[in-house]
Amino acid sequence: MENLLEAWQEFAAGKRSRPDVLEFERDLAGNLIRLHERLADFSYRHGPYERFAVADPKPRVIHKAAVADRVLHRALYRKLYPFFDRTFIADSFSCREGKGTHAAIARFASLARRASGNHRRTVWALKCDIRRFFASIDHGVLMRLVGGRVADGRVAWLVGQVVGSHCSSAPGVGLPLGNLTSQLFANVYLNELDRFVKHRLKARHYVRYADDFVLLSPDRARLEAVLPRVEAFLRDELRLRLHPDKVSIFTVASGVDFLGHRVLRTATKRRMFSAVSGCSDEAVVASYRGMLKHGNAEKLLALLDEQEH
Repeated sequence: MENLLEAWQEFAAGKRSRPDVLEFERDLAGNLIRLHERLADFSYRHGPYERFAVADPKPRVIHKAAVADRVLHRALYRKLYPFFDRTFIADSFSCREGKGTHAAIARFASLARRASGNHRRTVWALKCDIRRFFASIDHGVLMRLVGGRVADGRVAWLVGQVVGSHCSSAPGVGLPLGNLTSQLFANVYLNELDRFVKHRLKARHYVRYADDFVLLSPDRARLEAVLPRVEAFLRDELRLRLHPDKVSIFTVASGVDFLGHRVLRTATKRRMFSAVSGCSDEAVVASYRGMLKHGNAEKLLALLDEQEH
């Protein structure tokens, strides 16, 4: 009960004006007691979802659970997150405390410097994206991974209730984007990929954020050789596929679009400003602007404006 109450307090923060949350809070003690009883006697069954679309920034379908189920998600997450987080590699950055997109981009830049010997040699980046990741997560594979770590059968049963509450493209496949637990289970799932890349492929320079990941190497041939092994592991072990249009190998010096940011070398920026400075050729300036607009480069675009004027 203590965990459920603390989970409620965390869940309700900033949401108390919402009608479904207000309704649950009117009989808060009774609702939490009933939820606790259903868990204690194993009669708990996850309820249905409300489905709606958002643009975030690309179109996504969100599945929203009832308040009682979302409180349970929070209670489960509170206990499982610290347990599983210790098993994740340092270079996994999605939905983890003290990490996030900016830390992932900074780590990418740091590894690029290290792999290039502080930009003294060319470094190649193999950038990959998993096709329809959340909708493709296999429940059986996920439960095997959870079961391999969680010894308490009651907890494993509860995870099974949450995981089995939603299917996407086929029975037993897919996690809902709206669940807090889905973020954790996604990391549990792709931690297997992380470990494969780091320990089996011996990749020293690797960063992952959700289903986007990058491997860096001064040897392009090595990355080309690694790619089919990554594809085979995802297919055979995790039942996932790489997005055919989002797999690429670039030099880091040319700029790598990672997490919506165009990551450029300092030397590349210097060459860009040098080319633009005093340049009367609008085509040259337009070409650099087009490159920067592929990512979040407002500061660089502003500097370009200053150079032009």
